[in-house]
Amino acid sequence: MTSDAIATVATSADVLRRPGAGEHLLTALEQERAARFRYESGRADFIAAHVLVRLCAARLLGVPAAGLTLAQHCPDCGKGDHGKPYLPDHPGIEVSLSHTKGVVAAAAGHRPIGVDVELTDRGGTLLDVAPRVLAEAELRQVREHADPARAFLRLWVRKEALIKIGRTTLDGLAAVDLSGLPLDLPGGRPLLSPFEGLRLLDWVDEAHGTAVAAVSELAPRVVGLDDL
Repeated sequence: MTSDAIATVATSADVLRRPGAGEHLLTALEQERAARFRYESGRADFIAAHVLVRLCAARLLGVPAAGLTLAQHCPDCGKGDHGKPYLPDHPGIEVSLSHTKGVVAAAAGHRPIGVDVELTDRGGTLLDVAPRVLAEAELRQVREHADPARAFLRLWVRKEALIKIGRTTLDGLAAVDLSGLPLDLPGGRPLLSPFEGLRLLDWVDEAHGTAVAAVSELAPRVVGLDDL
């Protein structure tokens, strides 16, 4: 089997409109977690993300998504209702997922992988935390950028993806210095950058109004929902 790493982003509505997609694909624990959401929109985002990550894994495995069981584990408290997602029956495939308001992202690969997605219009509000999560060199880059909010958002999704892969923690973000990576995307295309033995891919998905980042030891590639 060829080693691969893929990532995708889609609206929650588009994922749930796919034939065969829906809450029935989730385990009883996932369905219980989905039911805890106060608003239907949040519940839909949760379900869509958990469906989409199955579609990504199914693409790599060549099996139906309906046959995949997704579990999670928190190394800190040991509980299985949050934490890093994994496929108990397919330890050779690593997965990651993320969701924001109305949009979800997922990734799967033959090596540990992390993915994060954020709405681009959140950049201005997230910018308030910049001094706490950016290294000094990164903070200077953001402040000098023509669009500080968007520049910060690109760093934010990159760092969140690094958290997902286990390279850092929320408390350790300021110690991770990504100032050596470009903040602007050439021609608006996805940018693949090396970082400490990893391959970090990030892009702006204008169609969905999001910034996305995926990171793995393998070079992640973007696939569309229709290709899953």
